[in-house]
Amino acid sequence: MTETTATFLVTEADAESAVLRDVDAGQVYTLAANDHELESEMVVGATVKPVPPMDVVYELVDVDYAHHVDVVDTDLSPTTQAMETAEDLDVGDVERIERAGTGELHVLSVPPEDTEQAAQDVIADEETVARAGRVGAVRVEVRRDTELGVLNVRYLPD
Repeated sequence: MTETTATFLVTEADAESAVLRDVDAGQVYTLAANDHELESEMVVGATVKPVPPMDVVYELVDVDYAHHVDVVDTDLSPTTQAMETAEDLDVGDVERIERAGTGELHVLSVPPEDTEQAAQDVIADEETVARAGRVGAVRVEVRRDTELGVLNVRYLPD
């Protein structure tokens, strides 16, 4: 087996070991040791390689970065761009918009009475952090308009 270089989400970690999931491929890697003191829900840019002789656990051979993603539940309204985008969406639709530079914006149309729960679901979802890792974001802002049923998730570089 060869080395793998990727962006990983730490799905589990303790003092002895950690479990990493490649945010693009979905492949899971169990580390034989947690020498870099990784913590759950960190995003890690690294290279892993299998540990012989069985090649069933891995070791980190290079770490470019390791950080937590700040997922923020804001009291801010969705941006003007998000509100304009939402006008063309049916309930249940999601529109993804690339940001200039790094990051991504998502606009979701939900039933107004479900907006708050949808926002809480996004905040609690491990996939929110994984997507932040995929798009190079270190901060995620969740904004909402409960009257119109608009959720604006902003994946930001800082």
